[in-house]
Amino acid sequence: MKILLVSDNESRFIWDHFDATRFADIDFIISCGDLKSEYLSFLVTMINKPLFFVTGNHDTEYGRKPPEGCESIDGRFIRYKGLRLLGLGGSMKYGSDRNKCIPPYQYTESQMAKRIRKLTPTIFWHKGFDLLITHSPAEGVCDGADVCHTGFRCLHALLERWNPLVMIHGHMHMGFGKGKRYVLHNETRVYDAFEYHVLEISDTRPLAVLTGQNQPSA
Repeated sequence: MKILLVSDNESRFIWDHFDATRFADIDFIISCGDLKSEYLSFLVTMINKPLFFVTGNHDTEYGRKPPEGCESIDGRFIRYKGLRLLGLGGSMKYGSDRNKCIPPYQYTESQMAKRIRKLTPTIFWHKGFDLLITHSPAEGVCDGADVCHTGFRCLHALLERWNPLVMIHGHMHMGFGKGKRYVLHNETRVYDAFEYHVLEISDTRPLAVLTGQNQPSA
């Protein structure tokens, strides 16, 4: 199974120079946030496969203009092609509006923990999940030192309790040029979906093989 991961930066290689043959074997698409609605609509139309997304901290336009033809899994659990997907978008709270309200898609640690608790009965019912899809990383796992890019500590409870096959996040732009595409955290492969990346997963978990195909930026 091949999954196209996208996040944070619209790739000119895809948008301006789209080549359908490069994505002919993609099974579905995952967006980890901070991408224009038009770009996601373009992807789902041209590749003609489902696109599941979580929101990033800059995706305030989604409220009035959501990506057409795409499905939000932010704060949701879904099954697709035998995989169990859990979505949690947003970043750590770092700003407020004039009324001192938290902007959309920014959460305190306690607010994100509350979102996770709401999903816990569903996770138990389905005996865990295979892919954890977030915008922000977990604290201490490829996150940053500033408030905006600090990861959520409460995500560790999900990783340690359920040991998912893969965690996919955005927000970090692969360490803004200094990070890695993926790291291994316990037994979970943690991927930064920055720009775009093709992830291949075998359909048998005990024999799972994960590979990646980085594509050039234009």
